[in-house]
Amino acid sequence: MRNFAEKKPHAVLIPFPAQGHINPLFKLAKLLHLRGFHITFVNTEYNHKRLLKSRGPKAFDGLIDFTFETIPDGLTPMDGDGDVTQDVPSLSQSVRKNFLKPYCELLSRLNESANAGLIPRVTCLVSDCLMTFTIQAAKQFALPNVLSFPSSACSLLCILYFRSFVEKGLSPLKDVSYLTNGYLETKVDWIPGLKNFRLKDIVDIIRTTDPNDIMLEFLIDVADKVQIDSTIVLNTFDDLESDVINALLSMLPSLYSIGPLPSLLSQTPSNNQLASLGTNLWKEDTKCLEWLESKEPGSVVYVNFGSITVMTTEQLLEFAWGLANSKKPFLWIIRPDLVRGGSVILSSEFVDEISDRGLIASWCPQEKVLNHNSIGGFLTHCGWNSTIESICAGVPMLCWPFFADQPTNSRFICNEWEIGTEIDTNGKRDEVENLVNELMVGEKGKKMRQKAMELKKKAEENTSPGGCSYMNLDKVIKEVLLKKN
Repeated sequence: MRNFAEKKPHAVLIPFPAQGHINPLFKLAKLLHLRGFHITFVNTEYNHKRLLKSRGPKAFDGLIDFTFETIPDGLTPMDGDGDVTQDVPSLSQSVRKNFLKPYCELLSRLNESANAGLIPRVTCLVSDCLMTFTIQAAKQFALPNVLSFPSSACSLLCILYFRSFVEKGLSPLKDVSYLTNGYLETKVDWIPGLKNFRLKDIVDIIRTTDPNDIMLEFLIDVADKVQIDSTIVLNTFDDLESDVINALLSMLPSLYSIGPLPSLLSQTPSNNQLASLGTNLWKEDTKCLEWLESKEPGSVVYVNFGSITVMTTEQLLEFAWGLANSKKPFLWIIRPDLVRGGSVILSSEFVDEISDRGLIASWCPQEKVLNHNSIGGFLTHCGWNSTIESICAGVPMLCWPFFADQPTNSRFICNEWEIGTEIDTNGKRDEVENLVNELMVGEKGKKMRQKAMELKKKAEENTSPGGCSYMNLDKVIKEVLLKKN
């Protein structure tokens, strides 16, 4: 047993503790496992509890070489059963202050188990780019560490220039009037790799008015740390963001695009138990897949604003009536915490209006939904996972970006790739209705669908054997993760 265990490389993976960061790193963990690695996947105690609640207490039993560990998140425990995304600024502060010590203690504990012949010794680390404390841990344990950036290449490029925005006096904003007085239309023409960008297209953390903004400080710190001798992998592909990737390579020579991860994983043969392993922190409602079976091909609008977006009751109602008035069938995912400071209440008039063509669910297996042949369009917040999954499914988008990297992603979706249309920030029901109809049955929708299918094909080419992303992943494994210490 001991000799066998020693031969296997052992990767420890840790995501930033939010749904949109857990998903892509978990896909990477599966890919490494399929290439012969023993995997330890590290969640916070809070998120692991949610995972067991959503997937069942025995969901991860019986996996010998794919195990889960936890560390505390350093935050005050929430009241009640805590089934919501934690406050991101508080998490970010805690990552900087509280994570290194328990993480190093975990690595030591894993190595003690290895000494007892129970598991292979830890041979490498793979971490979310925002978890920069792992850079220090990797030095301490003399291990290779690959940083995985969970968003687009363009978002990474924006973050690497955050310090310049501050130095140029472009951020923080003087006051809140700058959000609406046209200032955000200011051209950003000094970042190599970005074409026709405005301030409003940059990752929106720079729109703060607070000179001590937690997230701005946090991301500037991340940018400073990852630029020193880091190997970084991106969940994107060269055909999608070639100019940006070239610009990044001049700043980060050890950068590899290995995406889209869903496409890479779907083309890799896997065992059933691992294939069915998921990381949704909310319980999935799979009834919606049966409902989709009853719908015509390409007829349904899928609506999901992701795991963090919150909206006002008024915004929810505008979307609701815009969808209802479009007369198109739709599947709408409404999280319990989607409405700011309250619960979601939709009138009986609305429920009656959509009874024959609308389905509302609390969470769903998104990739299965997007790949269902009845889906014709996706109304999305433009989180990067949703964007990439939509591209992998060849589905065009209606974009309502909410925060962080979403405005940047939306700019590319609508202007560079032409596979989507953006809805105005205060999306009124008439606009929602018109854009849904345009997406589903209009000429522009037809063109966007065609371009989305072309990108899907390119994604598959990049991730199949011999493709650029496929070879990049091989290179990272052979030249970095399996490098002898």
